[in-house]
Amino acid sequence: MDIASAQREKLHRLIREAVDKAAASGELTFTEIPEFVLETPKDPNHGDFASNVALVSAKAARKSPLEVASILVKYIPVGGFITKVEVAGPGFINFFLSQEWLGDILRAVELQGENYGASNYGQGERVLLEFVSANPVGPLNVVNARAAAVGDTLARLLRACGYGVGTEFYVNDAGNQADVFARSLIARCRQLIDPDYPFPEEGYPGDYVIDLAKRLLVEKPEVLELPEEEQLAFCKRWGTDQMVAGQAADLRGYGVEFDLWFRERDLHAQGRLEELIEFFRDKGHLYEEDGALWFRSTTFGDDKDRVLIKSDGAYTYVTADIAYHHDKLKRGYTKLIDILGPDHHGYIGRMKAAVQALGYGEDTLEVLILQYVALLRDGKPVKMSKRAGEFVTMRELVDEVGRDAARFFFLMRSLESHLDFDLDLAVEQSSENPVFYVQYAHARICSILRQAEEAGIGVPTTAEVDLSLLTEEAEINLIKKMGELPEEILLAATLREPHRIARYALDLAGIFHSFYTHCHVLGEEAPLRDARLVLVKCVQTVLRRSLELLGISAPEQM
Repeated sequence: MDIASAQREKLHRLIREAVDKAAASGELTFTEIPEFVLETPKDPNHGDFASNVALVSAKAARKSPLEVASILVKYIPVGGFITKVEVAGPGFINFFLSQEWLGDILRAVELQGENYGASNYGQGERVLLEFVSANPVGPLNVVNARAAAVGDTLARLLRACGYGVGTEFYVNDAGNQADVFARSLIARCRQLIDPDYPFPEEGYPGDYVIDLAKRLLVEKPEVLELPEEEQLAFCKRWGTDQMVAGQAADLRGYGVEFDLWFRERDLHAQGRLEELIEFFRDKGHLYEEDGALWFRSTTFGDDKDRVLIKSDGAYTYVTADIAYHHDKLKRGYTKLIDILGPDHHGYIGRMKAAVQALGYGEDTLEVLILQYVALLRDGKPVKMSKRAGEFVTMRELVDEVGRDAARFFFLMRSLESHLDFDLDLAVEQSSENPVFYVQYAHARICSILRQAEEAGIGVPTTAEVDLSLLTEEAEINLIKKMGELPEEILLAATLREPHRIARYALDLAGIFHSFYTHCHVLGEEAPLRDARLVLVKCVQTVLRRSLELLGISAPEQM
C-alpha cells in the first residue's frame, strides 16, 4: 500500500472509532456510517486530507453536519502523525499531518524508483484490451491515433496495477470493405496501363492505392494475367497485408506495439463461425425467419434480435465479431475491454448480449467509446489530406507535431469528450504548450543535477539528509503532489480515465516550476541544498514515471 493510501486507511479507522465512541457516549444515535470520502483539499490551508463524513451522516444523526463534525473531532486523537483536526465550512473535517508523513513519501519514491505507484490491485486478472482495429483498407486516421494513445496508456496503467494485460488489433480483412479495396487496387493497376480503365464507383480514391498499385506491378506483374476471381482473391490478401504492415509501422513509430494482430480471415479459415453457429444452436439461441438465421439477442438485453446468416447464405459481420470474442474468452481472458470509435454505440448492446449467450457475465465485456477529433490550424478546422483521399492520416499528424505532442494532446481529455487538437499549439515551444511545459520541468531538473555533478556535489539519499528542512510551501506542495500519484494510477486504471495522468503530470510540473522560481538549490548551505537535491531527484523520478505511463519521452535537455 502506498504512503497516501496508508494514511487514508488510518484516518478511516480513526473516524470509525470516533463514531463508535460518540455513540457509546450517547452524543450520536447511529453506528452505521454512510459511505464517505477522504480527499486532498485543493487549498493547502484546509489540511492534508478532508472528510465529508459529517455531511453524509447528518440525516441519520438527526443533527446538522456542523454538530456531527464538532462531536466527532472530540474523539479523534491529535498526536503522532496527526498534528491538528478542525471543522470547516458546512461540516467538513480537515486533517493536518506531521512532517514525518511527507518524509515517508520521499522515502517511498526513492525506494520504488521507476516503479513508484505500482500495486497488485488487479492480482493478475487476465484482461484483453482491443483498440484501434482500423479496417486494413487505408492509412490510420486521427481518431485511430487517439484510440492508440488511449489504449496503449490504459494498458500501461492496468499493468502498473497488477493486471495481466494483453493488447490486440483485430484486422477486418474478410469483409466487403476488403473486397472493395481489392477491386480498387486492381483498377489502379489497370489504369497505370490504360488511363481510361474505369474505377469502381464505391472504390477507395486515395493516392495510397495508386502507390500500392505501382508496387504490385513491379513485384507481381503476373497478377493481371490471372482469372478475375483469382485476381480479386490475391489483391484482397496482398493489399490488406501491405496496409497492415504500414499500420503496424506507423503505430511502432507512435510507441504502440500490439501483442497480437488477429486476422478475421483466420476465423473463417479455421471454421470458427460454423463452431459458433453450432454452439448457439445447441443452446437454443437461434431461430429461422424469412430464410435467415437469427440470434435471440433480445433474451440477453439487446434492443432487437440479430441476423447471423442472411437469406443468401452469407455470414453477417456480427457473426464474425461474436466468434472473435468467443475466441478471446476461450484463451483464458476474464475481462475484455474494447475501445471503439464514436459511431459504434449500437455495437455495445449486441456484443454484451452475445457474451452472455456464450455463458459469461454481462460485465465480462466493457466497451469504451471515443469521441471525435477536430484538427485546428490558425483556429480553423483542417479538413482533409489529398494522399488519404478523405482524412488526415496519423502519420501526417505525427510528422507535423511529433509523437510526444500527439500522444499528450490526445490524452489530455476524457474519452467521452470531443477533442479539438490545436496543431499550432502542439509545436509551440512555450509554457502554453502542455507537453512542452511538462517535459521542460524534467529537463530543468536534469540541468540542476548536471550542475551539481559538475561542481562535485553528489545527490544524497533520504537517509543522509534532514528532510525537516523542507518547509517552504512550494516544497511541501511538491511532496504532497508526489504522494498522490499511486492513487491517481489506480483511479486512472480502474475508472478507465488515462487523462488523469496527463492532468497529474501538468499539475506536478506547474508546482515544480513554482518551486524553481522561489527556491534555490545549489546556492544554499549544504544541509538545505542536500535536502532540496533529494527533493528534485524524487520529482524527476515521479515526472519520468508519469511520462512513461503516457508513452512520452522525458528529455534531459530542451
